[in-house]
Amino acid sequence: MFSVRRNRAALVALTASTLLLAACGSTPSSSASAGPVKIGISLSLSGDFSGDGKAILQGYQLWAHDVNQQGGLLGRKVELVVKDDDSTTQQTITNYSTLIGTDHVNLVFGPFSSLLTIPAEQIAKRYGYVLLGPAGGAPNVFAENYKGYAFVQPASVVNNLLSFGAMLKSLPASERPTSVAYATSNDPFTQPQLPPLQSELSAAGIKSVYYQVFPDETPDLTPEALAIVHSGAQAVVLGTTSVPQVQAFVQTFIQQHYTPKVIIATSGPDQGSAFSSAIGAANTEGFLVPEGWTASANTYQNSKFVSEYLAKYGGTANAIPSDAPEAYSVGQIMQQMVQKTHSLDNATLIKALHDTTFKTVQGPMSFNSNGSPVGSGTFLVQWQGGNTKIVWPQNIQQANLEFPKPAWH
Repeated sequence: MFSVRRNRAALVALTASTLLLAACGSTPSSSASAGPVKIGISLSLSGDFSGDGKAILQGYQLWAHDVNQQGGLLGRKVELVVKDDDSTTQQTITNYSTLIGTDHVNLVFGPFSSLLTIPAEQIAKRYGYVLLGPAGGAPNVFAENYKGYAFVQPASVVNNLLSFGAMLKSLPASERPTSVAYATSNDPFTQPQLPPLQSELSAAGIKSVYYQVFPDETPDLTPEALAIVHSGAQAVVLGTTSVPQVQAFVQTFIQQHYTPKVIIATSGPDQGSAFSSAIGAANTEGFLVPEGWTASANTYQNSKFVSEYLAKYGGTANAIPSDAPEAYSVGQIMQQMVQKTHSLDNATLIKALHDTTFKTVQGPMSFNSNGSPVGSGTFLVQWQGGNTKIVWPQNIQQANLEFPKPAWH
């Protein structure tokens, strides 16, 4: 079935008439009632983004549990009101319009992906609600210039792969890859990440031998994977949005007995056990992914978050998907804003959003007026021996870079 979320033309055509789904005017963001503080959320619990959406829900639920154990917000329990957006832009519009305009939730949290954050941000702006996004850092999200929005990750997506470029350039010239192949989905999360990296590597003398942008809904990525194989590239950069996309490339690489010296993917290797189960534990070895969080980080409440996550959902710390701490950080920031202002009024909270440095499990965060995070720091995580370890930058690394990548199994 054709998915509405993939219709970029429909996304661009989000006009005022479309947004009339959100009734004009402002809805009070707080209530004199002693009832719960209701937080409205649209999440991809089905559809193409369901894996990430469910992991984000885990993070939100853990935070809600923790804040309620502490007495809630302003002495009122927190209640999450969650609606499934089926990974589509139209349902995201409907969900936030209903949550704010009909259900009169006090606060809202963001959905998964930049694609769905754009309409969510527009609805929040129409009603004057603050919107904290765990996964909406593409340039066109910040182009809205809405002061009530913030992307709750350590760096905007355009900077995500720059650490990979710095790492490659740090290698001795005799060992450094001489060629690189790029393949990326046209998703607004992935596509903007590759051009800055390509410019950096080209300037360093690493030749681009293949560059392809494919529609995110492409059912068969074999042609793109074979083109990379035939290019003979020593380095591979995949702009993927999901584990299945990475899996499709890996399957072809294995079949063709092609192992690059180094490989990185924008999303997929960050999904813990879902990734290792899909491509096989042995084939995770040497895979890189840019990250802004790790289970072993000495950051605010991180050890508590990790232990609670494992107690509730099981598994190992290494298998925690990065979406969960990103969502937990959203709750942490909202909690700190409410505590600072002693208010649930969204206009008041928006002012607090830009004059505070917040503590999160991902580290300290502050935001520019367009919602982008101040700073550009992601680090590189590599799968080694069935675990993920920070390998760059060197001042925080947990293990040396494994290079070149071992052969597939």
